[in-house]
Amino acid sequence: MTDGKILQNQASEIEFSSDDFKFRGDESDVLIDSNFASQSYWREVRARFFANKGAVVSLIMICVIMFFAFAGPSMNKYSYSEQNLEQKNFAPRIPVIEKLGIFNGDESMSTTSGNKKINLYKEKNTSDVYYLAGSDVLGRDIWTRTWMGTRVSLYISIVAVLIDMIIGLSYGLISGYFGGFVDSAMQRFAEIVNGIPRLVIVTLLMLVLKPGIATIIFALMITEWIGMSRIARAEMLNLKEREFVLASRTLGASHLSIIFHEILPNINGQIITQTMFSIPTAIFTEAFLSFVGLGIPVPQCSLGSLISDAFNSFTTHSYQIILPILVLALLMLSFNILADGLREALDPKFKDR
Repeated sequence: MTDGKILQNQASEIEFSSDDFKFRGDESDVLIDSNFASQSYWREVRARFFANKGAVVSLIMICVIMFFAFAGPSMNKYSYSEQNLEQKNFAPRIPVIEKLGIFNGDESMSTTSGNKKINLYKEKNTSDVYYLAGSDVLGRDIWTRTWMGTRVSLYISIVAVLIDMIIGLSYGLISGYFGGFVDSAMQRFAEIVNGIPRLVIVTLLMLVLKPGIATIIFALMITEWIGMSRIARAEMLNLKEREFVLASRTLGASHLSIIFHEILPNINGQIITQTMFSIPTAIFTEAFLSFVGLGIPVPQCSLGSLISDAFNSFTTHSYQIILPILVLALLMLSFNILADGLREALDPKFKDR
């Protein structure tokens, strides 16, 4: 009791002032970490992407190739279908650079007596003629035809991939959302389509239908949507039981609204990544069809048809195949590296790596 009275007396002697207490949550005292600034999701994606030097270089390379695909054919006076048999098999010749002793029209030919250097520009007295990448066996400018073929290949692949993206996304999202019998039936159909070799389907279509750009796009459209549908279905199965989806369903949102307004915006990263991976696949398929003679008809050209034409004269005029092969290889490599970079940038798991 004595101790209790002593504590009461000490407490009564303590005086409190207004400065002894502060309200919690005072904004003036909130501590902010100056080393971390809150960023939006897409700003973080952009920062991670540009930190990947390989992806940035690939993007620049794709932009450069696209620029030449549209501006390259107008850099000289030749058209992609113009023929001049008097100027066939001319080696590359570039103004100004020819003074350095390279790209001056000289070509080494292998003969029975050994290597022989010839210059058709001098032999045919055409000193004012320039073929930046040489001419082919029909006297057509390889530079113009290569970039025109690049334009055609890019157009076919991008259009086919966009159509496949629409079909595959819709198919996979609907299949995963409804589940049950609907999902089982749709997946069995997809397995049947995927079980038939793609090149067999595409080749048969090219043999039945009239060759052309539309036919190639249609052939690619039939076979390339399976991969996108599988990714869309997997993401739907992962997200359809989440709280925000259940909340939308509780509030009376329709099935289509939930699929395309709630689920679809949350899988943008996977869609972009799969699209980037699908483009080089479409480019290669189109090039293969053109190489085996099932591509677009002459006088139109694509990278595959250019490589096929130059392959016949590879041992005698090797320069005719170099530029188309180089452009095709750079396109496929750049799109694949770009897809890897986008996958790392869009995936939050790579944030701290």
